[in-house]
Amino acid sequence: MVIVDLVYEDYIQTFPMENGNDFSPSLSFTSSSYLSNGSINQHIPSPTMSELGINLELLSLSKLSSSLEKLVIGSDYDYSDAEIEVEGISIGINRCILAARSQFFHELFKNYNDSSSTKEGKPKYLMTKMLMNGRVGYEAFMVVLNYLYTGKVKASPPEVSTCVDESCAHDACGPAISYAIEMMYASATFQIKELVLVVQRRLHNFVDKAFVEDVIPILMVAFHCDLSELLSHCIQRIAQSDLDNNIIKKELPIEVLPDVFSLRINSRQEEEHDSIQVDPINEKRINNIHRALDSNDIELLKLLLDESHISLDAAFALHYAAAYCNSKIVNEVLNFGNVDVNLRNSRGYTVLHIAARRKDPSVVIGLLSQGAYVSDTTGDGQTAVTICRRLTRPKDFHEAIKHGQEANKDRLCIDVLEREMRRNPLAGNVSISSMMVADDLHMRLLLLENRVAMARSLFPLEARVAMQIAHADTTLEFAGLSACKGSYGNFREVDLNEIPTEQVKKLQQRLQALQKTVETGRRFFPNCSEVLDRLLEDETLGALLLDEGTPEEQGTKRTRYMELKADVMNAFNKDVAQNNWTTTGGFPSPSSSTITSSPKSSGKHKVRRKYV
Repeated sequence: MVIVDLVYEDYIQTFPMENGNDFSPSLSFTSSSYLSNGSINQHIPSPTMSELGINLELLSLSKLSSSLEKLVIGSDYDYSDAEIEVEGISIGINRCILAARSQFFHELFKNYNDSSSTKEGKPKYLMTKMLMNGRVGYEAFMVVLNYLYTGKVKASPPEVSTCVDESCAHDACGPAISYAIEMMYASATFQIKELVLVVQRRLHNFVDKAFVEDVIPILMVAFHCDLSELLSHCIQRIAQSDLDNNIIKKELPIEVLPDVFSLRINSRQEEEHDSIQVDPINEKRINNIHRALDSNDIELLKLLLDESHISLDAAFALHYAAAYCNSKIVNEVLNFGNVDVNLRNSRGYTVLHIAARRKDPSVVIGLLSQGAYVSDTTGDGQTAVTICRRLTRPKDFHEAIKHGQEANKDRLCIDVLEREMRRNPLAGNVSISSMMVADDLHMRLLLLENRVAMARSLFPLEARVAMQIAHADTTLEFAGLSACKGSYGNFREVDLNEIPTEQVKKLQQRLQALQKTVETGRRFFPNCSEVLDRLLEDETLGALLLDEGTPEEQGTKRTRYMELKADVMNAFNKDVAQNNWTTTGGFPSPSSSTITSSPKSSGKHKVRRKYV
């Protein structure tokens, strides 16, 4: 029995006991009586040789699994002979193991003849080229890769399989579903049948719990991976839902539409819907309006509205644009002026609810700027903030932002919506103190251009969104006096009468667009605006950007530059503390990009420096 004692000791090391009752009889020795020589608990029979053999086999398999796992997670065991790139990250693999475990990889490696390789000479495979449909993220692939090496399914990584809504149970939120879908695309593509069955059961559970909008991507993966039972389940759920027929036609594969609509026709819900169904002619006109939006043809949209006598609200055109069109088209529809931004569709959703699902900051801010009610709730009590939070992964929400890099759009949408919920309605009318001191048009243009250019460098995404809302991209950037007079001259000697009337009009349009950009920034990005205020109120900033003066003067400039840098950092840290931001997430630090660069880089003849 000495051998058995040694095996048992090894077993305990392999399966450490967190609880004395954690061992399963099928996987472990159930009591110490199995190891006795008969002097203790003699009424319990000793294990037979067959039972002992089964346990030894399980133990051997477990140790083999743990040993192979080192090749996946152990940096000291990097003996890979190839790489797979997922989301820009290269992952080392052992082709012999993957080929033995997956027929897909066996065929892939056998037929590989691409000359491209990494610098170490290893073959490199791109995940995007392996997949026929869908996408697979880094975390999902690592779980699948770990299964191929060990035969064990690891727990779902919470950073990609949960949302940032603290009240959510994460049993059917957007990230949980998206992660399972990625797992299915990977399992089906790599032909891992047993893992397909495991993930399929999870997706079946989601179908009845999830919002019907989130069932659509489950249907898509079932369709692409030939999962007939899961596909049938999704079709039934969607057919019995209150989704609009036009949305179903746009979102679902044409092959499944007959099944969906045949179920709808036979259901009681569809019969009730038929009694109040819109006129077929009007429905066709509404479809034409939606197609015009799909084609980004605003002129055609105007023509259809005039000819059909159907309003934008009757066609739910703004709802449709918020769901499927780019932000420029959404703003064009908003500028029609005869559209209700707080109109609810047949499902009780406002346009802002639709935009929150899409998580596009430009669309969200455009709607809020036009008076959308951020506190409106859906029929089940969700606000736009709740919708956005339940679709956002912790990985994206807490993403570390490098200096000058764009903020994460998911995080930005949540910040904007939550700030709007807290906002004092009177807080948006802040004067542009330092911007409007001078009456001269050129002076105001230069000051505003400098502010916006600085914002584009320090806060790229926020600045771009504010400029889109203000339509600043439709006006010509003011390039300084040289563009107006054709030469460098005394700034204060310029007379507007010397400039063509049409050019003055364009300058005034540019001024209005820049003013609206600044106002939008103050409303939706107040912390960024405060940082910019501190920079622009410093009278020595212009001098700091000129490489002129005696060595003593340059030394004074460098001293003042460091003082200014410290002031900006203190202001930003104050914003971080007030808003409970993490220093690695949210908005980038103002110490990045422009303010940390050397002041020696500006030209001598430039009145205004572009902070890009």
